[in-house]
Amino acid sequence: MTDDTRLLMLVDRQDIHDCLLRFCRGMDRFDRALFLSAFHTDAVIAAGPYVGDVAGCWEWAKPLHEAGQVLTHHVLLNHYIDIAGDTAHSECYYQFIGRNHPWEEGGGETVMLAGGRYIDRLERRDGSWRIALRTNVIEWSCIQPSLPPPFGDVPDISANGRSARDSSDPSYQRPLVNHRAPSKP
Repeated sequence: MTDDTRLLMLVDRQDIHDCLLRFCRGMDRFDRALFLSAFHTDAVIAAGPYVGDVAGCWEWAKPLHEAGQVLTHHVLLNHYIDIAGDTAHSECYYQFIGRNHPWEEGGGETVMLAGGRYIDRLERRDGSWRIALRTNVIEWSCIQPSLPPPFGDVPDISANGRSARDSSDPSYQRPLVNHRAPSKP
């Protein structure tokens, strides 16, 4: 294998990993365009009870997460990719963390943890890697009581922004700037 071939394989692997990250960030930030950009328009996704097209999955999953969780984190872990030309197969372990709304009036928040694997067939079309088929293998879950986020008592802790499920989230700020006063506790 030549150095050029190795370099192209590394670029393909990074492009595929970036694709998987777009799915996660798109869902966590409720960024529909970013979520959809991880998939080809004719892709099929099987996620929990939903099986169908990607736009339909968005229309099902967003209200589900909106009603169920205050915030979510879709975290990618171990990642295996098998590339053959313009087709790749990927197995990516994930953890889902959701800070749940209280289930009943006066109840406390809980945290849902779940894990499994995204198993994908990706295709490179017009030079872009995107998911053509995704199946979500859910392997475990649990619910724990929620604790307050650390450092919530620091007066200017949110001066650089608060977590948000839209483009007001600090991760969209360009350029990123600091609005907090220097502090050495």
